[in-house]
Amino acid sequence: MKKYLSLLVWWIGLQLVAQDNLTYQTPPKAIADLINAPTTPRVSIDTKGNWMLIMQTASYPGIAELAEPELRIAGLRINPRNNGPSRMSYLTGLSLKNIRTGKDVPVTGLPQNPLISNVSWSPDDSQIAFCVTEGENIQLYVLDVATAATHKVTTTRINSVLTTPFIWLSDNTHLLVLSVPDTRGALPEAPKVPSGPIVQENLGKKAPSRTYQDLLKSPYDEALFDYYATTQLNRINVKTAAVEKLGKPALIQNYQPSPDGKYILFQTYHKPYSYLVTVRLFPHKIELLDSKANLVKQLADVPLADNIPIGFSATRTGQREHSWRSDAPATLYWIEAQDNGDPKNDVPVRDKVFTLSAPFTGNADELASTKLRFDGIRWGNENLALVSESWWSTRKEITTILNPKTKATTVLFDRLYEDTYNNPGSPELTKNQYGRYVLEIIDNSLIMTGQGASPEGDRPFVDLLSLSTKKSTRLWRSAAPYYEVPVAILDLKKQVLLTRRESLTENPNYFIRNLKARIAPIAVTQFAHPYPQMKDVQKQLLKYKRADGVELSATLYLPAGYKKEEGPLPTLMEAYPTEFKSKDAAGQVTGSPYQFTYIYWGSPVFWATQGYAIMENASIPIVGEGTKEPNDTYIEQLVAGAKGAIDEGVRLGVVDAKRVGVMGHSYGAFMTANLLSHSNLFKAGIARSGAYNRTLTPFGFQAEERTYWQAPDVYFNMSPFSSADKIKTPILLIHGEADNNPGTFPIQSERYYNAIKGHGGTARYVVLPYESHGYRGKESILHMLWEMDKWLDTYVKKAAVN
Repeated sequence: MKKYLSLLVWWIGLQLVAQDNLTYQTPPKAIADLINAPTTPRVSIDTKGNWMLIMQTASYPGIAELAEPELRIAGLRINPRNNGPSRMSYLTGLSLKNIRTGKDVPVTGLPQNPLISNVSWSPDDSQIAFCVTEGENIQLYVLDVATAATHKVTTTRINSVLTTPFIWLSDNTHLLVLSVPDTRGALPEAPKVPSGPIVQENLGKKAPSRTYQDLLKSPYDEALFDYYATTQLNRINVKTAAVEKLGKPALIQNYQPSPDGKYILFQTYHKPYSYLVTVRLFPHKIELLDSKANLVKQLADVPLADNIPIGFSATRTGQREHSWRSDAPATLYWIEAQDNGDPKNDVPVRDKVFTLSAPFTGNADELASTKLRFDGIRWGNENLALVSESWWSTRKEITTILNPKTKATTVLFDRLYEDTYNNPGSPELTKNQYGRYVLEIIDNSLIMTGQGASPEGDRPFVDLLSLSTKKSTRLWRSAAPYYEVPVAILDLKKQVLLTRRESLTENPNYFIRNLKARIAPIAVTQFAHPYPQMKDVQKQLLKYKRADGVELSATLYLPAGYKKEEGPLPTLMEAYPTEFKSKDAAGQVTGSPYQFTYIYWGSPVFWATQGYAIMENASIPIVGEGTKEPNDTYIEQLVAGAKGAIDEGVRLGVVDAKRVGVMGHSYGAFMTANLLSHSNLFKAGIARSGAYNRTLTPFGFQAEERTYWQAPDVYFNMSPFSSADKIKTPILLIHGEADNNPGTFPIQSERYYNAIKGHGGTARYVVLPYESHGYRGKESILHMLWEMDKWLDTYVKKAAVN
C-alpha cells in the first residue's frame, strides 16, 4: 500500500512541476498602459474627395468574446449565433467630416453600442451601406451622406459566412444582399453513433496540398457546412425596404452584378466536398443570370481543385477568375491556363484572357495572352487597359499596355518585383458612370503613386506617367522629417492632394497639400497621440553589412532619456526572414525612419519602457541567386544576418553583446528557434506560434516550393526539431490554442517543447486558450506580455555576464 501511495505522491508532484495553473497575469504598468491606450480611428474617403468617413475602432475584445461558440469547418470559422464569420473586428461608431470645409458632422440613427462591419460607399458616393450585428442577427443599415442620418433598411437576417454580404447596384437605389433562407429548418443533429468509418481514397492521381486547418472531417461536418453556408440572394430597395428574392438558396460565393445592372455573375459551390482542402477549392458552377436570376448561360462547372501542381506559380486548369470589365456595360472576362497550370511545363504562353459580351450568345473572344502567369488587369476604356503578369521563381513582373479594341500590346514595365527601389508605383483609379473603378487617364497619361523605397527609407510619391513616352514626371515626394502618403487627388489641375502625414513624434493625421501654391499643408484631422508617454523614446534607422557584403537594416529604439555614456543596454532583437533571388534586392531598405511608431500587441517596442535597446525588423535576407535556392544555405545566412545586427549595435555602443534576446512570431518563431540552436549570440529567445518540424509540412512552406521528398536535407536541417538536443539557450514558446494558420498547428510547439525537455533544455510552453494565429483577447495579450517580460528579465537583463 505504501508503494502505491508513494507512486501517487510522485505522480501528483510531477503534474505540479509540469504545468503552472496560472490565472491571467498583467505586465508592468508601462506596458499595460500601451495596450489600454485609446485606439485611433480609421478613415475612408469618397472618390470625389469631399467627405471623410471617420470610423471608431474597438479595442481588444475580452476573452469571454473569444470563448463564444465557434464552428471550424471547410477552412472557415463561423459564429453559429449570427450566421457570420467569428472573430470579427468591429467598428463602434461613425462620423463624417467635410474635407473641403473641415466641418465635423455627427452621424445620427445608429443603435447604442453598435458592432459595425462591411462598410461600403454607394457608386455615386451619396450613401454608405454597412452591417450591424445585433444579438443573433446581422442587419443592414444605410447612411445618407447629405443628412448624416442612418436607418435600418430591413429586418432580413444577413448571412456573411462565405463572402461579402451585400453589393451595390449601379442605380444607387438597390443592393444585392445575401440572407439566411426563410426555408432553413432546424440545425442538423449530431449522430450519437457513427454510421461507419471515414474513408478517403486516391487512385493514382497526384494531389499534393499544404497543411490546411479547420477542414471538414465527417458527413455531419458537411451537413453543418450546408446549413450555415447556404444563402438566399435578394434585391433590396434601400429607399422603400422592398425585398425581392432572386432564385433559390445556394452555397453562393460570387454574385457580381454587371456594371449596367442587367446581369449577375453567379458562382455556387456543390458536392463532392473535400476533407483535404478548404472551401475555396471545392467544386463550383459559374453561371450568368439575368437581373431576375434566370439562367442566361452556364460558363463552367469547375471540378474539385485538390490536384493543383506544387509551385507558387501553379494554378488550376480550365476557366478561372471570372469577372466583369469595369469599363463596359456587360462584358465578362476570365483566364485559362495554357500550361495545364503547371510551372514545370515549358510553353511560350502561360495564360490567355477571354471575353464575352452581352447578349452572350456567341463564342468567347481571345483578348490577350501572357508569357508569365496572369496577375490582374486594370481597365481604363475601350482603348486602354493594363495587363499584369508575374513569375515566382524569377521574381519577374511585366505590365503591358493593351488596346482592348485592336488587341495591340506594348510592354510598359519589365522588372523584378523584389527590386523595390525601382518600383514605378500603381495607377490611380476613378469611378466611371457605372460607379466602377477604372484607370484615371489624363491626356494619355496615368497618375502613379507608390511607397518610393530608397536607401533613405520609404518616400511616397506622386508621378505623372506618359503612356506615349513611358517616362514619368514627378509631381511630389515625401520629404524629411515626415513620412507622408498620398491618399486622394482632390484636384489634379491645381495639384491638390489629400495626404496622411506622420513623424517620429507626431501620430498620423490628414492634410490638404497644394503643390502649386507651395503653402503649408492644411490639417483636416487632429487625432490625439495614442501614447504620449512614448514621445521621447529614441528611434533611428540603422544600415550595416552582413559578412558576405549584403546590405542590411534595422530600426533601433532606445529608452527615453538614455545616453550612450550610461553604457550598453540589454537588447531585444525582432526579425522575420525573407527570401530573395538577388543580393542587391535583399539589401534594399524597407520602412521609413520618420514613421510614427504604432505599438500593436506583437511589437517588441514595449520593452523600450523597461530599459532595453530594441532592434525591430532587423533584416534577415535569405538569398539564392541563379539556380541556387535561398534555403540551401538558410542557417548560414540566418546566423550571419543576426550577427550583423548585433555587431552594429555594439559598434554604436548601445547593445550589450552579452545580454541580447531574440523574438519572432510565426516564421519569425522558426527563425528564433534556429538561431538558438545554431549560434551562441543570444541569452534567450521567445518564439510565438511557430512551426518547428518541417516534415509535418512536406509539400512546401513559406517560400520553399520543393517538397520534402525533393529536398529532404533542407527540410531536416532547417527544422529546429532536428536540433532540439543542441538548444541550451532558454526559450519561451507561446502558441494560440486555436491557431488556424496552415503549417503552424499547436502540436508543433507541443512536440518541440517535449523534445527540448527530453534533452534537458530550459524551456517554457504557454498555450493561450481560444487564440488563433494572431492574438486578440485582452487578457491573453496582457498575459503574453507578462510572460515575455518575466522571461527577458530573468534570462537577458539579469543574465550573468562572464
